[in-house]
Order: sequence, then structure tokens, then C-alpha cells
Amino acid sequence: MQTTQSVNKGVLERVFKLSEHNTNVKTEIIAGITTFMTMAYILVVNPSILADAGMDRNAVFAATAIAGFIGSCVMGFLANYPIALAPGMGLNAFFAYTVVLGMGYSWQFALCAVLIEGLIFILLTVTNVREKIIDCIPSVLKHAVTAGIGLFIAFIGLSNAGIVVNGATILALGNLKDPLVLLTIFGLLLAGILLAKNAKGAFLLAMVVVSGIGMISGLVPAPEAVVSSVPSLKPVFMQALSVPMDQIFSLDMLVVVFTFLFVDLFDTVGCLVGVASKGNMLDENGKLPRAKQALFADAIATTTGALLGTSTVTAYVESAAGIGEGGRTGLTAVTTGVLFLLSLFFAPVFTSIPTQATAPVLILVGVMMASSLTQIDFSDFTNAIPAFLTFAMMPLAYSIADGIIFGIISFTVFKIATKKTEDINLSLIILSILFVLKFVFLG
Repeated sequence: MQTTQSVNKGVLERVFKLSEHNTNVKTEIIAGITTFMTMAYILVVNPSILADAGMDRNAVFAATAIAGFIGSCVMGFLANYPIALAPGMGLNAFFAYTVVLGMGYSWQFALCAVLIEGLIFILLTVTNVREKIIDCIPSVLKHAVTAGIGLFIAFIGLSNAGIVVNGATILALGNLKDPLVLLTIFGLLLAGILLAKNAKGAFLLAMVVVSGIGMISGLVPAPEAVVSSVPSLKPVFMQALSVPMDQIFSLDMLVVVFTFLFVDLFDTVGCLVGVASKGNMLDENGKLPRAKQALFADAIATTTGALLGTSTVTAYVESAAGIGEGGRTGLTAVTTGVLFLLSLFFAPVFTSIPTQATAPVLILVGVMMASSLTQIDFSDFTNAIPAFLTFAMMPLAYSIADGIIFGIISFTVFKIATKKTEDINLSLIILSILFVLKFVFLG
């Protein structure tokens, strides 16, 4: 048995280069479990949203789980990054409520658009276009993206927990007497104390404790069963290929594909740069090593997801939770992927993790990622203003992509206006022009 364990560890060491990244199998697995628990909500939310578009809820659940497994494993093995993938929030809402319910197209049409998007992404990745976009983003904006993503996911945590709510002043403090809010605050304090004490598995332990207290007290529902049957993919599988040719080559398809492409491109770029920066994975020039492999994994996942029967698959900012637990290699992502696959058999357990358990983790990850603000030179307003717009617009506009857009446009304008053209390049100017045109013609 000991020999078998040693051989297994040796294989994992060679595949994921654990020692080189100053980590070990135990740390990576705990990090992968933590990442999964913070993003397991997609197993419930994605089928619910796509069901509104007329898709079979159970089939979409299966497609979501399998897409999360494939995407995360491809990222882990191909790029060796601790970044998990799954069908993205926002993109699934655009899929259901704009393309299908708003424009009146079938969900098969929307799946076909996602498939085309994935194929285009594969082409753009092979030709290094996506990698060049990442490389052309200035270091100051990369730090701002990291902080912005931190604020964004902290806001999601605060909102999900009911600590901040819609109010007469746009946002307001929630009902702090609500037992569920109090449970979240307890989880926040517990996770924060464990984190401050450098306890191993702080996030995971806090989520388990909060889930247990919530279920025992009856504040949140306990799973009704442990094991469930695996839903069939058949109602949605390969339906992206059933769209008539006249719809594929229509102007509406072009607009839909472009929108999917645009949002997914900059959501993924923002996630990769921000999360990798937090894990100290950028090189001395502020570039992302193995960016091509990471982007290729994302493109493969989107293409595969469309064929399986789900909306755009993308990198998840919740991966920062696993990085906060010490995850540094693809073993973290693979662990998350395996848990997505297991969720097909243990859906009641995995989908019973309450918001009150995951929200504190998202908030504290936001705290950790906000530290990148210290790397920004606020004495130079041509850096400070674009950086501020980048990290402020992400939570306020509820979009990573919009934060990057505001940052790049303002950075380019301020540098040109103050004749600091040595800080910009042709790629930034072209991107800024495209972003302005996007707002003019697409809103």
C-alpha cells in the first residue's frame, strides 16, 4: 500500500510539478474541494436559468456537471493552473433571456452560437490573438483587475448573504437580525479567525461548520438523500448541430456570436490575469506563462459545453478561493473537475451547500485580492484614474469585462493626452477604438 501511494505521489509530482510550485498533494486537493464548494451553486442556478429558455432542467444539470469536469481537467492537465471552469453566470442569462426569450430564437439557435464562439476561440488561440490581448494589458491595469475581481466577488458574497440589499439608496444594509444573515456573519468571523491563525483548510473547515450548524438548526435544508440517479443528456445533447443553415448565416447569429465572444473573451482574460496575479503566477514582466494553453483549455471547454447542451463555459473567479487555500497547480483544477463529475451521482449533497457557507469565503477572498492595490502608483493620475475605473466598475457594473473596457479606454486616452505614449502600444489603441465602437453600436 505504501509503495502504491508513493508511486501515485510520484506521478502527480511529475505531471503537476508540485515541488516546483512549493505545494503538495494534500494542499492541492483541499484547495480543489474549496473551489468546488464556492462554485457548486452553478449546478443549481444554470439549469434553472436555461430551463426558462425551454431546455430540460435535468439534462442541463448533467451537461453543467460534465462541462465543469471536462473544462477544469483540461485546464489542469494542459495549462497546470489551479483555475476551474464551468458554464458562466451572465452568459447563461444572455443565452436564456436575450437570445431565446428576447429575440425569439430557439435554444438550439443559442447553443449553435455558443458552438461557433468556441470554434472561433480555438482559431484565435492557435493564432495567438487572445494571448497578445493579455500581454498588451499594462501591469497597472493587471493589478487593478485583480483588485476589481476581489471587490466583485466580495460584493457577490455580501449580496448573496443578504448583508447588502437593494434599497432606496441603490444599496442598503440588510436585516442583521435575520438568522440566516447572522449565520453568514458567524461564518465570516470563523473563517477570518482561522485565516488569521494560518489554519490549513480554513475556508473548507468554515464552510463545513456553517453548513452543519445551518442544517442542524433547521435554518437551511439538509439533503433529502445522499445518492441520486444520473440524469440523461439526451434532450440537449448535440442539439447545437440541429439549426438550419439560413439561421446560421443570418445577421442575428453574427450579432449573438459577437456578443458571446466579446463578453467571454474579457471575462476570461480578467479572470486569468486577476487570479494568476493573486497566486503569484505572473512572470517578472507581468505576463502569464502558458497563457496559450489556458486559453486553449477555455476554448475547448466552451466548444464541448455547447455540444453537451449548456451555455458558454468559462474560467471562474471563485478559483481564487482555492488559491487562497494554497492551490498552485492544475491538480487543484482537476480535483474540482472530479467533484463536478461526482456531483452527477451525489447531486443532493453537493447542491445542498448553503449560500451562508460560501458567502464568507467569497468576501474574504475579496480581502485577499484587494492587496494588489498596494502595487498601483496612485501619485500618477494617468495610472490611478484608469486603475480606479477598472476595479470600481467591475462590482458597480456587475461585469469584469466592463471594468477592463473602462480601464483600457481611459488608460489610452490619458496617456495620449499627457504625451506619455511610451506607456501604450498599438494593440491598446486598437482595443480602445473597438471598445468605443462596441458601446456606440451594441450598447
